[in-house]
Amino acid sequence: MLKQYIIDITTQAVKEAAKNSKLGQMTAETEFILNSETPKNEEFGDFAVNVSSLARFAKMAPPAIAQTVASFIKAEDCEITTVAGFINFKLGQTYLNTIVKDIINLKEEYGSNNYGDGQKVLLEYVSANPTGPFHIGHGRWAAMGSALANLLKFAGYEVSQEFYVNDAGNQIKNLGRSLHIRVLQELGNDIDFPVDEVERKSYYPGEYLIPLAKEFVKENEEFANSLTKELSQEQLDKLSTFAKLRMLDLQKDLLKKFNTHFDTFYFETDLHKTGKVEACVNKLKELGMLYEKDGAIWFKSSKFGDDQDRVLRKTDGSNTYLTADIAYHHDKIKRGFDKLINIWGADHHGYVPRMKASIEALGDNPDKLEVLLGQLVNIVLNGEAVRMGKRKNMVTLEDLIDEVGVDATRYWMIIRSIDTTLDFDIELAKSKSDENPVFYVQYAHARACSIFRNAVTERLNVETKEKIAPLFSEEELNNAILNANLDILWSDDDTKSVASAKKLILKLEEFKSVILSAAKARAPYMICKYLQELSGCFHQFYTFSRVLTEDKTLSAARLALVKSVSRVIKTALDLLAVEAPERM
Repeated sequence: MLKQYIIDITTQAVKEAAKNSKLGQMTAETEFILNSETPKNEEFGDFAVNVSSLARFAKMAPPAIAQTVASFIKAEDCEITTVAGFINFKLGQTYLNTIVKDIINLKEEYGSNNYGDGQKVLLEYVSANPTGPFHIGHGRWAAMGSALANLLKFAGYEVSQEFYVNDAGNQIKNLGRSLHIRVLQELGNDIDFPVDEVERKSYYPGEYLIPLAKEFVKENEEFANSLTKELSQEQLDKLSTFAKLRMLDLQKDLLKKFNTHFDTFYFETDLHKTGKVEACVNKLKELGMLYEKDGAIWFKSSKFGDDQDRVLRKTDGSNTYLTADIAYHHDKIKRGFDKLINIWGADHHGYVPRMKASIEALGDNPDKLEVLLGQLVNIVLNGEAVRMGKRKNMVTLEDLIDEVGVDATRYWMIIRSIDTTLDFDIELAKSKSDENPVFYVQYAHARACSIFRNAVTERLNVETKEKIAPLFSEEELNNAILNANLDILWSDDDTKSVASAKKLILKLEEFKSVILSAAKARAPYMICKYLQELSGCFHQFYTFSRVLTEDKTLSAARLALVKSVSRVIKTALDLLAVEAPERM
């Protein structure tokens, strides 16, 4: 990465200057940190390092420090100047040519790194109850989670993606009772959900259960016809299991459609069946982490940073939700994962210290758990926020995907930091304009592909209307790009073309640092931001530089640059699981 290279050679120069007693009172043993940035004024250079912070060690004026350090910097094909306390670097064509060649020739994907060093990560996200369709918030977690998984793999982590199925507890029984009513309705019985609001909360009256009721009757005709308004436990269990599995199948189908893949669907009921919940409670008891109070069993979570102790077992003998969650996270660690990353809604922020407390109480490092808290999604239509549920075709994630498409939905869900509220503009997401971020980026890739097609397509003489042979054959084009003489890019008399080419190449090189920063921060939105900037640089280059000219040497060089752009855009969009179209 060029920024790191600039920091490294400047750091080495500081140490050499100090060693030679050229930096006042500063010694070679002095610890310091330098940062590289892009100058706001392009005339100053491509990178700048501010050494003013060294003044407190050297007891010298920043301009003098900059001039002294600059004299010790060793860098070929690089113009170095100083302004005040800044050392500016203007890179020569050797660096620029190497960037393009690396992107075209590297066997490994450009931008990938080994920051994760093979650490095993379990990434858990979405984890919706199998009681209804995904809402739009689930879509944000699905897009963010799957993009984060791709990003972490790209950065050297070993990632497993998991969906925790909350299939234990009253919500599944309520789902079974709701299906029961829909089945009776399907059979012609005069029955409906309770009118009383309190009673109605124990049911799922949504119309999405009507198709499931039809399936159930078709597959279990004899059983369905035996049902009355009163349910036995056996009947309720059968209805609940059917509804749960069918809803989960529907959720899986939508996730597949949404380019979201899970390696494991982990059922909460399995925790109970295998005795892992009880074993976890017993272990906490053995460790002296539980006590009894008012007939309930309490966990000493306040001992590990929680604001109060928490009930694990209620007075009626039933477990709280926290009990199974503790067992689940303990099981994650026992499965050998180095890092647990969860994506939760922001309303679960109070749950984080409880889970960390349980991990520490059970003898593990609480820092193994990272929780990304996501904010809500606001649907915006015609400039106004739309309340969920008021517009029928905007209630569920599937409705939104059908309205604007998978690519637009995913890109928009990822485009902002997860800890900020997202305004999803429906009309803008559907538009084919530069104002639509996903269209702007996809169009850049399609434009690059169009240039390649035109390079091997017959042309037309504007004056004579005669057909002219293609500039390159397909085989010739590939060889021309791989062996392009990139020096010709910098001998062009058109200063705007040269400047836009340089700016574009430096933006391409920045992809490596963006990937590293995004992986460290668990922030896929940084890739979206980068793609907007890269696409802008490419569109600007296209405006100032005619790629296909009668000069095949110049054309080959510019085509090599276009190929680099298309590869980086496709790589970045692949990480987001968004299509890189060749035509639009």
